[in-house]
Amino acid sequence: MSFKKNYKEKVLPKLKKDLGIKNDMEIPKLEKIVLNMWIWTYLKSGWKDYSTLKNDLALIAGQMPVVKNAKKAISNFKLREWMPVWLMVTLRWDRMFYFLEKLVTITSSRIRDFRGFSQKSFDKEGNYNFWIKEHTIFPEVPQLDVVKPYWMQITIKIKWDNKDHNKALLKALEFPFTK
Repeated sequence: MSFKKNYKEKVLPKLKKDLGIKNDMEIPKLEKIVLNMWIWTYLKSGWKDYSTLKNDLALIAGQMPVVKNAKKAISNFKLREWMPVWLMVTLRWDRMFYFLEKLVTITSSRIRDFRGFSQKSFDKEGNYNFWIKEHTIFPEVPQLDVVKPYWMQITIKIKWDNKDHNKALLKALEFPFTK
C-alpha cells in the first residue's frame, strides 16, 4: 500500500477516532513540505558556482529549487542585494508524500548517531521544523560529486494549529521522534 493511500484510508480515520474529533475539517492534515538549503556560506568561502548544490537539491526533491536572493545589503557580511543566499523547494501532493515516505523509511536511518528527531521543534503555528546536517544522507545525491556536505532545513506544514494534534499526526505516520 502506498504511503498516500495509507495516509488517507488508515491514518486520518484512526487519528479522528483517537483524538475524539467529530468534524472532518478539524483533523490535522499535511499541507506542504518546504526544503531550504543555505548557500551563502558556500559562496562566501570562495566557491562561485553553486550549481552542484542546486542539482543535489533537485535530485532530493524531484523538482528544481528556486534561488532566493538577499533582500538587503549588509556590508559587515559583504552581502549585496542581488547575491544568492539560499535555495528553496516547496513540495505538495504526490511529491510531498513520496519525500516523506523516503525520509521516514530510508533517509532517517542513514543519519549518523541518529536517535530520532526532537519533539520540541513545533513552532507557534504547529508546523514541524528540523535541520539535517548533511544533505548527502539522501540516496539520490552522487557521493563522488559532493565537495562539502551542507545543512538542510525541512519544514512540514500542517493545516492545524494545535501542536499536540500535529504531533499525533506525525506519530501516526511513524515519524521517528526521540523517546
